[in-house]
Amino acid sequence: MPGSDNSKAPIPTALVGFDWQADLQLITTAAREAGRVALSFFGQSPEVWWKNEGQSPVSAADYAANLSLETVLRRARPSYGWLSEETDDDPSRLDCDTLFVIDPIDGTRAFIAGKNTWCVSVAVVHKGRPVAGVLVAPALDEEFAAVLDGQASRNGAAIRVSLAPSDGPLKIACAQDMIAGFQPAIRSRIERVEHVPSLAYRLALVADGRIDATLVKRNSHDWDLAAADLILSCAGGSLTDLAGEPLVYNRPDVTHSVLLAATNQVLPALLQSLTPIARS
Repeated sequence: MPGSDNSKAPIPTALVGFDWQADLQLITTAAREAGRVALSFFGQSPEVWWKNEGQSPVSAADYAANLSLETVLRRARPSYGWLSEETDDDPSRLDCDTLFVIDPIDGTRAFIAGKNTWCVSVAVVHKGRPVAGVLVAPALDEEFAAVLDGQASRNGAAIRVSLAPSDGPLKIACAQDMIAGFQPAIRSRIERVEHVPSLAYRLALVADGRIDATLVKRNSHDWDLAAADLILSCAGGSLTDLAGEPLVYNRPDVTHSVLLAATNQVLPALLQSLTPIARS
């Protein structure tokens, strides 16, 4: 009817009443400050403890950066849920449509060893998908950011994934034993990239075109992935499980199976090439 709002196209439910750009500005400010906090410990032999039955290190810097993030973000958005690697999990997050997903230092082992490849990872997740994300890597002087339906950036400049040729070499970051999981036609094209200690930063390298893909071993966590997932998506790539399905965040179990991140151009061929060895 003329003059009726019924003639207008519906606005996607997930976008009604939300200002994800404001959330991106908030988490960027908070992540930068947490990066400064972490950097003050870097190279200073911070105290280290072991968790997960001695499998994972955590340093005083992790806890300090986490406290910095929690203080700023929870005060600014008290209704948002909270999921952080360095905070005891609160099941009430499952009742929240929107939450912060945090890794105060992604790449703690590298941080402790004095290597530069670590970052602060902060995402806003809404109804299972990231809508704002930032990675701050202060020792590398790099910052990656993205907001839903926006353009991914590195240090303020737009980034895009690589334009890998359909039959040329592929720079893939993965463990040496995972290369055997690809069929010979793809395997022969792989130029393996040496280990990148921070998973979030490794995904950002796919986003800005320095590498073409990365195969992620099982047992990664929401906090390793959420911010970088969005950055990669906004740069023209995808992070999926081996069935090609996008990840869902803020589930009761925050761990994931084997994953593949790649440019959208090469992702289908890589998924098709993976053998049962890679999928096990």
